[in-house]
Amino acid sequence: MRVHADQEKCCGAGSCVLSAPDVFDQRDADGIVVVLDTEPPAELHEAVREAAAICPAAAISLS
Repeated sequence: MRVHADQEKCCGAGSCVLSAPDVFDQRDADGIVVVLDTEPPAELHEAVREAAAICPAAAISLS
């Protein structure tokens, strides 16, 4: 799995960080998403899929 977050689309809701804190963080200045691990291990895939599914701005894409 490869994770990408579109910072232009991100609204700073933080739901991704709550779902997968080992993979996502937010910038201190504005709350925009930061991907900490673009290729997370298999045990985190379910949480990352959930984060992508619940993102209100649809800013997270997986491949």
